[in-house]
This record gives sequence, structure tokens and C-alpha cells, in this order.
Amino acid sequence: MKIGIANDHRGYKKKQYLTQFLEKLGYTVINYGTDSEESVDFPDYAKKLGIAVREKEVDLGIAICGTGIGMSIALNKMHDITCAKVSSVAEAILSKAHNDANVLAISEEMDDETTKQVVIKFIETPFSNVKKYVVRNNKIKVIDND
Repeated sequence: MKIGIANDHRGYKKKQYLTQFLEKLGYTVINYGTDSEESVDFPDYAKKLGIAVREKEVDLGIAICGTGIGMSIALNKMHDITCAKVSSVAEAILSKAHNDANVLAISEEMDDETTKQVVIKFIETPFSNVKKYVVRNNKIKVIDND
């Protein structure tokens, strides 16, 4: 499985940590983020990741910035992207099982152990395909087309 990771300057260290962690688990990690702590504009990197997810260059995306909120807002502006800003394992599971999210947004301030658990649950949890969630997700897609 290919995982795309995008980050701004504040997410640089967390990206480095996650890349090593995921590669040790056998995932292919594609970098769409900045490679330094020099200040950059996160929307530029969110867009690169969103395009990669939409074009199926990667299977899922992970976006990292100071809070995860900015990346999430930018990514959710993009057609066919469903980005969940997640702070817990439960949210990671539900973002996939109920919302079929294809991008995870996290804060660089999340502790490393929680980060690992959140990312693994996001990657491993399948969409439940329960009718009520399919209906709700389709309603979201219609909003996207308005």
C-alpha cells in the first residue's frame, strides 16, 4: 500500500518519524511535504497530496501541520477528497468506518505513541459499507457538486 504524506514546516519532524515507522511496517511512503523547518504555506502541500490521492498515485494520505486543522480545511476544498482531522484512535476508526475518509489530518503536537496508533487504525480500518453511511456519504458528495 502507498501512503502519501504532506506537511508544512511544523509537521516536518512528525513526517520524518512517521515515514520511518510506516516503512518499517512495509508501507511505501511518498513525500509531498516540505523537507525543512523553514516556514512555508501549508495549502501548497495539501494540494499536492490531494491531487495524488484523487489521481490514485497513493492509496491514502496523511497531512501534518501545527494543528491539522489548516491542512484538513484545504484538503476538504478538493473534489473527491474526504479529509478527517483526527485526535484519537476512536476518531481514526470512525473516520474510515463511517465516513470513508481518504486523508487523515493530524497535529504535529500529538504524542508519538498516539500518532502511531491513530495512523495504523486509519490505514487498517475498512469502510463499513453500512447503508446509512453510504447514504450520508453520498449526500456529502452532492454538496461537493453544488
